[in-house]
Amino acid sequence: MNRGVAVISFPGSNGDQDAVDAFAGPVGVPTRLVDYRETSLEGFEAVVLPGGFSYGDYLRTGAIARFAPIMSAIQEFASTGGPVLGICNGFQVLTEAHLLPGAVLRNRDLRFHSQWVHIRVESGETAWTGAASDGDVLSMPVAHGEGNYYANRETVAELEHEGRVVFRYANSGGRPDERSNFNGSINNIAGICNSGRNVVGLMPHPERAADPLLGPPDGLRILESIHQFIGTVV
Repeated sequence: MNRGVAVISFPGSNGDQDAVDAFAGPVGVPTRLVDYRETSLEGFEAVVLPGGFSYGDYLRTGAIARFAPIMSAIQEFASTGGPVLGICNGFQVLTEAHLLPGAVLRNRDLRFHSQWVHIRVESGETAWTGAASDGDVLSMPVAHGEGNYYANRETVAELEHEGRVVFRYANSGGRPDERSNFNGSINNIAGICNSGRNVVGLMPHPERAADPLLGPPDGLRILESIHQFIGTVV
């Protein structure tokens, strides 16, 4: 049976149902919540780690969720090429679990930001950007206090050289600048991928930009990329 997309629900997740609604609704793929205490992802064809405040952000964002029972199955799924998407807190969890390099720190101004931003697609060649093209400018909301992506100089150089910076904060014209880099992320980085290009993490929320009643549905350019993996039709 095709079970489609697994959306992981951690204690403190608040974007899990948003992700389920977006994938099951406008994207049109079978989707269900998977509890953090489960230990298998058998039958699923994609995994989403949603936004929120897993485990209350104790210690630091994503630090405790890394040890949830489901994480072993996620690591195995990713190691075999399965598409994994980490959104906001999900991105933080992926860095803590070393499925993506670097770390996500407190915003530069130490403030929580909830606003719409623009990001430029830097690579359409990942599991989650196949429905977009290099240079596309997408609008979607952010909601985080720790979105300041950081990695050491060598890691950043490797990400840039290998085309693994997937999204970059930019202005409405697609130009990365200091003003658009509201959280202080190094090189305006809004999202990255692993070397296999199947694991992607980003801070903005595509699942909250999937319904035209709520704003520009640009998030569908990311979410609908999953169709090439599970063989469904929009």
